[in-house]
Amino acid sequence: MKIVYLSAPDLLNAQETDNIGSREHGYQVATLGEPLRGKSLQLVPHAWTDTGTIDWANIAGVVIGTCWDYYDCYEDFVATLSEIEAKNIPLFNPLSLVIWNSQKTYLRDLEAKGVRTIPTLWLTNPDNQRLERAFQELEADRLVIKRQIGAGAANQILFDRTSIPQRYPFAAMVQPFMPSIQTEGEFSFIFIDGQFCHALLKIAKSGDYRIQGHFGGREVRYQPSDQELATAHSVLETLPEMPLYARVDMLRGDDGELLLMEVELIEPYLYPEQSDRLGDMFADALSAKLQTGRP
Repeated sequence: MKIVYLSAPDLLNAQETDNIGSREHGYQVATLGEPLRGKSLQLVPHAWTDTGTIDWANIAGVVIGTCWDYYDCYEDFVATLSEIEAKNIPLFNPLSLVIWNSQKTYLRDLEAKGVRTIPTLWLTNPDNQRLERAFQELEADRLVIKRQIGAGAANQILFDRTSIPQRYPFAAMVQPFMPSIQTEGEFSFIFIDGQFCHALLKIAKSGDYRIQGHFGGREVRYQPSDQELATAHSVLETLPEMPLYARVDMLRGDDGELLLMEVELIEPYLYPEQSDRLGDMFADALSAKLQTGRP
C-alpha cells in the first residue's frame, strides 16, 4: 500500500535540487521512506495542490510532509486536508490538530495549562503607533513581529524604537527579542508518537538571529539534560491529542530555564541529519497507527 507524502509543488521540481528546501525535502523523504518499505508501505511524495489526481483506492494514509508554502494559501490547504479526511483516509497529523496548531494563538492555550512561553502581544494588522506602545508593554528595547499564520521566519521583522514598521499587514504576534537566540541558539526536540527521538541546537550565522538554513543557520546534535527533556516532553502532555510527529522548539530564558517558542505539528522539518533512528521510529509508529485505525 502507498502512503501519500504531501509536499509543496516547488519541492517536487527536479530543477530545484540546489535549493536548501529541496535538499531537505529529499533527505526527509529518503529517511522516512526506506524503513516503511520494510513494512510493505511505499512513501509517495505528491503536491498538496494536486490531490485530485490521486487514486485513493490504493492509499493507506496521508502524511502532511513538506508543505512549506501552506501559510500563503491557508484556506485552500485546509480545504484539501478536509477533503482527504472526508474520504476516511487516515491523515497525519489529524486535521483538528493542524487547524489548532496553524494559528499561533494556540500558545495561549498552552500557557493557560502551565507551559512557560515568551511574553506575547496578539495584534491585528498593527500600525506604527500600536507597535510603539509595545515596547513599554513588553518592557523591551528590541521586539520581533511575526505572522500568526506563518512559517520559516516569513515576514518576520526585528526592530527597535528607531525602526518601527509603519504597518504590519498580517495578524501578528509581537515578542521581546530574546538574546539567547544569538548567544546560544534554539533547541529542537523531535518526538514520534510521544516518544523522544532526538534533539538538536540550531545556531544563527554571525550577525543574524534567524536560525533557518536559508538564512545561513546551521544545526548540531544536542544531548539534552534530563530536566531539559522533561520540560520539552511536558509540552506534549498539554496538547489536545498526541500527534504522530512533533517538533518542540525552545530557547533559554534569562533565568536559565527553557521557554517554548513553538510546537510544530503541521509540516515540520524533522532534521534527520541529526538522528540515527528517526526513520525506524516513524515507520514503527505509523504502521502501528494504521493497524489500530487510530489517527
